[in-house]
Amino acid sequence: MTTNRTFTMIKPDAVEKGHIGAILEKISAAGFKIVAMKYTQLSTRDAQEFYAIHKERPFFGELVEFMTRGPIVAAILEKGNAVEDFRALIGATNPAEAAEGTIRKMFATDIAENAVHGSDSDENAAIEGAFHFSGREIF
Repeated sequence: MTTNRTFTMIKPDAVEKGHIGAILEKISAAGFKIVAMKYTQLSTRDAQEFYAIHKERPFFGELVEFMTRGPIVAAILEKGNAVEDFRALIGATNPAEAAEGTIRKMFATDIAENAVHGSDSDENAAIEGAFHFSGREIF
């Protein structure tokens, strides 16, 4: 089932480098409507829970450390075919492999510090959005 919402986070590396405005502009220019957004910082427990799917992977500890080192911008975006269209907008996880003009090609440093998170399915978009936002925070 295709929904019209997806979840994103502007990660600590992009926040530290001052790219929030430029990334939000690319998102808006691509036709996404922001229906929820907050500037926050993940606790270690939050990051461990959010990325629990990677718990057994060797990079899990580094991922948690990276995601808790500074603030993030969490947002729920709305647009037809939101998940697929947003994944195309952000580009490949490794910015060296991302297409020109994608968010990761423009703002990411490497595969670990890749500027943004984007949900990979409609189901995960709903789960991830609910992790960060209560119903009254979504418009």
